Amino acid sequence: MDWKSVKTIAVVGVSNKPDRDSHMVAKYLINAGFEVMPVNPRIDAFLGIKAYPDLLAIPSEKEIDIVNIFRKSSEVLPVVEEAVKIGAKAVWMQLGIINEEAAHVAKKAGLEVVMNKCIKVVHACEK
Repeated sequence: MDWKSVKTIAVVGVSNKPDRDSHMVAKYLINAGFEVMPVNPRIDAFLGIKAYPDLLAIPSEKEIDIVNIFRKSSEVLPVVEEAVKIGAKAVWMQLGIINEEAAHVAKKAGLEVVMNKCIKVVHACEK
């Protein structure tokens, strides 16, 4: 991943519960200087940032570089299909999340795909 070209990251499945991995990772990404678009239909905001119910609800003028996914492997395909629709550049399935069908859809549409890796750990090691 070329981190210098990454500005905006949508975090799908972000939680307002501080003990959740999605919360810690999204907070890390914000502190690392990325613009984070929280995506979760059950919350209105994340750390004061407006949250969206799905990727399609994010204003179209926002260019999403990475869609970081915190969903069960079986729930990833619809998220990836939305990522393709909004013109995201990459999809990142967090540690433990593997969906080969979704990866194929993303790659076929020209998106970079990362599976089964923590974006926080990778960024911290590569920056």
